[in-house]
Amino acid sequence: MTPEIDAFFDAIRSEHGPGALDRVEEMLEPRRRSDRRHPLQQAAKWVLPGIPQVPWHDPYAYPEILPLVTALEQNHSRIAAEQAQTWARHRERFSDYEHYLVKQRDWQALYLYRDGRLVEESALSAPTASRLLEEHAVEPGLICPLLESHFSTLLPGAAIKPHCDLWNFSINLHLAVDVPDGAAIRVAGETREWEEGKCLLFDYSFEHEAWNGGDRARTCLLVDLWHPDTTLPERAALTMLMTEIQKMLAP
Repeated sequence: MTPEIDAFFDAIRSEHGPGALDRVEEMLEPRRRSDRRHPLQQAAKWVLPGIPQVPWHDPYAYPEILPLVTALEQNHSRIAAEQAQTWARHRERFSDYEHYLVKQRDWQALYLYRDGRLVEESALSAPTASRLLEEHAVEPGLICPLLESHFSTLLPGAAIKPHCDLWNFSINLHLAVDVPDGAAIRVAGETREWEEGKCLLFDYSFEHEAWNGGDRARTCLLVDLWHPDTTLPERAALTMLMTEIQKMLAP
């Protein structure tokens, strides 16, 4: 680690106790990195020990997440109407989604939160979703600042190949905004269909894929949240750690 990371970690231990970052430190030991992983989690780069190996989660089971889930579902019709209007009239505001593994033209994204901040321009296109995201995810610190929130639109016939995302200390919330028949998602071998107006929650460090076999675009609102089993000191340390690693790996 760098001197900056060491100093930051020392400050966290001083405030929260010497064992506050034990799991983060264990994650950083290469010889211990994969010895307790689930077989369908092997391709994830960073796996924080002690996080339950559960691919699918109940979105209503976590008190800190429940206000966000409830607000999104209760405002689904307004969110869907605003997204549909933007998709119809301002398609240029969407961009090809750039996953760390691939860039797809048939996978379009309108970002509401990115690079650790709300995207102000997108609030004009999606005022309801942006407001709810700010109130129930950004302000309470539930959203992972390393990642993002966006409208994810799969065009008809599009498919996202099986893959694992980078780590297990964040978790992916989907609000089904507009879902045709023939669209589905598979996580760790279990396939589920989105239900419009309802949320799904899963750990995307497990192998997952999605497809749209319908006759119109499939859109979900995605929010990358801290995994509920991470602690506040761990979240602070992981944000600092991954930000520094990304800087070191940048071309």
